[in-house]
Amino acid sequence: MDLAVIALTFGAIFVVELPDKTFLATLVLATKYRPILVWLGVGAAFAVQTVVAVALGHAASFLPDNAVRAVAALMFLVGAVILFREGRSHHQDSGDEFAAKANDVHGFRAVLASFLVLFAAEWGDLSQLLTISLVAKYQAPSSVFVGALGALLAVSGLAVLAGRSLLRWISLHVLHYVGAAVCLALGVLTLVELLR
Repeated sequence: MDLAVIALTFGAIFVVELPDKTFLATLVLATKYRPILVWLGVGAAFAVQTVVAVALGHAASFLPDNAVRAVAALMFLVGAVILFREGRSHHQDSGDEFAAKANDVHGFRAVLASFLVLFAAEWGDLSQLLTISLVAKYQAPSSVFVGALGALLAVSGLAVLAGRSLLRWISLHVLHYVGAAVCLALGVLTLVELLR
C-alpha cells in the first residue's frame, strides 16, 4: 500500500464528491430513512462502483504509458471544466428526484433502496472516472481503492450526519470550484509528466 497514493486519492475524490449529486441524494435519503441504514446501502453501492472503476483503471494501465497519461490528463481537465461550469451556474439540485424514488420502507428494504438509488446515480460519475484515471496513472489499484472508497464513505457519512448544516456554512458553488481546482491541478501535473 502506498500511503501517498491513498492520501492523494482520498483528497481528490472527497473534494470532487462533496458538491456532487451523490451527497445530495444521500442527504435526502437520510431524511426519509434511518441514517445508519442509508449509510450502509450507500456504502455498499460505493464499494461495487469503486471495484468496477479500479478494475477498469487497472486494465487501462496495460496500455502504453503516454496514451494512459494523455487520457488521464484529458479526463482530469474535462472534470475541471464540468465542475467549474456547475459552480458558475450555481446549479443546486434539491435531490427531489432521488426522494421520489424512495418508498416508505424500513430495515433491509431501506438499505436496498439506498443502494439502488446511489448505484444508479454513480455510473459514469466524475468520481468514478477520477478513480479510473488515478489507478491508470499510479498503477496502485489497492491504494486507489482504499483512498477512493474511504473518501466516498466519508462524504456519505457527512451527508447522513451533518449535510444540512454543512450546506449552510459552505456554498455548493464554492465546493464545485474547489473540486474544479483539484481536477485542474491533477490534469496539469499529468500533462507535465506526459511532455517530459
